[in-house]
Amino acid sequence: MRSSNNLIGLVNFFTFLLSIPILGGGIWLSSRANSTDCLRFLQWPLIIIGISIMVISLAGIAGACYQNKFLMWLYLFAMFFVIAALIGFIIFAYAVTDKGSGRFVMNRRYLDYYLHDYSGWLKDRVTDNGYWNEIGSCVRDSGVCKKIRRDLNGVPETPQMFYFRKLSPVESGCCKPPTDCGYTYVNETVWIPGGEMVGPNPDCMLWNNDQRLLCYQCSSCKAGVLGSLKKSWRKVSVINIVVLIILVIFYVIAYAAYRNIKRIDNDEPVGEARMTKSHPSHFQI
Repeated sequence: MRSSNNLIGLVNFFTFLLSIPILGGGIWLSSRANSTDCLRFLQWPLIIIGISIMVISLAGIAGACYQNKFLMWLYLFAMFFVIAALIGFIIFAYAVTDKGSGRFVMNRRYLDYYLHDYSGWLKDRVTDNGYWNEIGSCVRDSGVCKKIRRDLNGVPETPQMFYFRKLSPVESGCCKPPTDCGYTYVNETVWIPGGEMVGPNPDCMLWNNDQRLLCYQCSSCKAGVLGSLKKSWRKVSVINIVVLIILVIFYVIAYAAYRNIKRIDNDEPVGEARMTKSHPSHFQI
């Protein structure tokens, strides 16, 4: 029984360690939500799951150390639902970021982003006027467009140098006009009409060289935010999948050890008779 308790305690310790990358992923998403991604939603379920795993693991460790079967049972019961919640989180994260990606542009290294390439719950949430007013302000206040400006000895970089830069989805969607609008490059965030408009893209009329406006109300900016969210959530989901697999393995080991403890407790100690009588009966002939 002692070896089974030690095994459960060890498994719970490693489970506690596994909660750290989950909690770290939630904190990382939270930092992104306050800067680049600007959508405060998915990080909170992840943070709650990470904290829950920590607390439940501590309960399991205490149960193993003090041989408290109730705490061990509570660990197994609660961890089952946490694992189910983590599976649901991963499925949800992949489902809402399933569609949409940047488009390759000829003679450009960066990608262009179009809102109609995306669909589903996440797109509806981002494009909702109430949410977008807050998200657009967050993107503008983050200074992401100011950060893409580069000077070479006080001279802005050339168009060719800019065209072959690798921009983030938000930088490409919010800080410059779409390529098919035919604008001419002056610097990273200043563009002037320089050719015929290509295609009926409404963003072409929304672009403004005013640094407070730029393309923050463009559909391409909303698509850029969606593209950034997709990258962030997918990175975290990959880590969560690895953690989930290890967590399930540890759960199975802990469950088997707990069953072994129950089996040992149900067996009677060696040397004790199954039925004893304080006054044995005497047979009379």
